[in-house]
Amino acid sequence: MASDVRELRALYLDTMEKILCNSIYRDPSFIPNQTAHAPYDSELREHGKDWPVHAHTMIGLRRLRHLRECVETVLQDGVPGDLIEAGVWRGGASIMMRAVLAAYGVRDRLVWLADSFCGLPPPNPERYPHDLGMHFEGFSDLAVPLDVVKDNFERYGLLDESVRFLPGLFAQTLVGIPSSRFAVIRLDGDLYESTIDSLDALYPKLAPGGFAVIDDYGVYPACRAAVDDYRDRNGVVEPIHDIDWAGAFWRKSRRRDARGVVA
Repeated sequence: MASDVRELRALYLDTMEKILCNSIYRDPSFIPNQTAHAPYDSELREHGKDWPVHAHTMIGLRRLRHLRECVETVLQDGVPGDLIEAGVWRGGASIMMRAVLAAYGVRDRLVWLADSFCGLPPPNPERYPHDLGMHFEGFSDLAVPLDVVKDNFERYGLLDESVRFLPGLFAQTLVGIPSSRFAVIRLDGDLYESTIDSLDALYPKLAPGGFAVIDDYGVYPACRAAVDDYRDRNGVVEPIHDIDWAGAFWRKSRRRDARGVVA
C-alpha cells in the first residue's frame, strides 16, 4: 500500500511538471514585444531557455523538478516553515510547490506569492549601480495580473486558503509578511534591488535545513552580485550549487546545540 501511494504521488507530480512547462501540448515560444512565435523546442523548454506562449512557467523542467525536490526534502526531513516565491510570473513554480503539499496531504503550511503583478520596476542605478541598463519594465509579457495568477491556480484545483498573495514591490510587502519561518524561499527578481530586498527580508526567516533558490544567479550579474554581497555581509558560508545554466541554490546548515538538538 505504501509503495502504491508513492507511485501515485510521483505520477501526479511528474504530470504536473509536464503540464506546467507544457511539454505535453508543446506550445510555441514568444519573442518578447513581438507578435512572432518560435516553434516548440524540447531542449529549450527542458532548460528554461524560451518564453512559452501558454505554459504557466518559463523556468524549464530542470529547475521545476529541482524545486519539487526541495519541497519534498523539507517535508521528509521535518524542516518547519512555509514556502515562498518572490517573482512569480504566471504562478507555475508556486503552483508546483502547492501541488507537492497537496500530494503529501500537508495542510499546515502556506504558499506565499510575492509580485508586483504588473511587471518589473524600472532600475534605480543611482542607488543600485549593478542594475544600470536593466530595463525589464518595457516587457509587457512579464506583467501578469493577480487575477490571472489566481485563475491559473484554480485550474489545477489548488487555490485555497493555504495560498497567500502579496501584491506590490518586495521592499514594501516582504518586510511585514505575517510568517515567522520558511522552509523554501525561491527568488526570481532579476534585479540587484529586487534580489537584495528579498534576501534581507526572507533569509533570516529561513529555517535551518531550508533551501534558498535563486532563479537567475547564473544569468544576470546584478542578481549574482546581490546574492554574493548578502552572503558576504551576513557570513553565509554554505556552498552555492548550480541547478542548471541559470538557477542556483544552497541549503541552510542545520546546526546542533550542546544537547544535540537542531537549532
